[in-house]
Amino acid sequence: FVLSSLAYGLLYDSIGWRGLLWMGILPALAVVWVRKYVKEPEIWVENRKKPREQGREVHAPLFAIFKPKVLVNTLTSCWWMASGFVVYYSIWSLFAVHLQRDLHLGALMVGAPLVIANLVAFLASGFWGWVADILGRRWSMMIPAFLGIFVTPVYLLTSDPLWIMLGFITQGFFAGAIYGQNPSHLVERFPTEVRSTASGFCYHQGAIWGGFVAPILTYFAINTGMGFGIPMLIGTVGGLVSFILALSVGPETKGKVLVADLEVFEAVETP
Repeated sequence: FVLSSLAYGLLYDSIGWRGLLWMGILPALAVVWVRKYVKEPEIWVENRKKPREQGREVHAPLFAIFKPKVLVNTLTSCWWMASGFVVYYSIWSLFAVHLQRDLHLGALMVGAPLVIANLVAFLASGFWGWVADILGRRWSMMIPAFLGIFVTPVYLLTSDPLWIMLGFITQGFFAGAIYGQNPSHLVERFPTEVRSTASGFCYHQGAIWGGFVAPILTYFAINTGMGFGIPMLIGTVGGLVSFILALSVGPETKGKVLVADLEVFEAVETP
């Protein structure tokens, strides 16, 4: 995101959107490196090894994450992920459009706060990760989400570039950094045999809900004539409240030890 913001601020006036979109293809090449060098987690390998050595195999289809033992966890994880995506796209996806269309700022003035806010969010993710190891996973996300509610109006209810810059960068430290615990907390919520399935399903159904944010906010911004600031404010604050509630009813996983043992299913013999 930092690199894309830099590219926009420095190159948009010369190569336009088409050139920037072509540049966006380059990060996809990272998948080659991932396939070659990133190894499977040892816990998962051990979980697969035991049934095979015993001549037994575990089948964990998608519906397994809706079994009674994990159903509530699955539903609250879906709620948490959906709320997080709504917050993410409410903060980031239309901010540049807001600065361009509503405030008529140039490419450099649009790119600068995005670059700095993303650098701050990157560093803040490490900070809130440290907090997670002390206070727990949920508190390390709920605290910055709560503070982010009060930061949101600072940069969306003003036309002063200084307050926009300061407010948005501050948001990068709070609501912009609530995602650093996603990998740890999401995988710790589920047993080994359904961990990948559950994590993938909960995360990506959240992305579907997040995909509605930009078109819905744009609809209200254009058709009501109110501009992008108010719809972004409502989406951000509403999403943060939902995010906090979803985490508050979910489990705390600080200190959980991941094991290779089966927790949801008994191993079943294969022919």
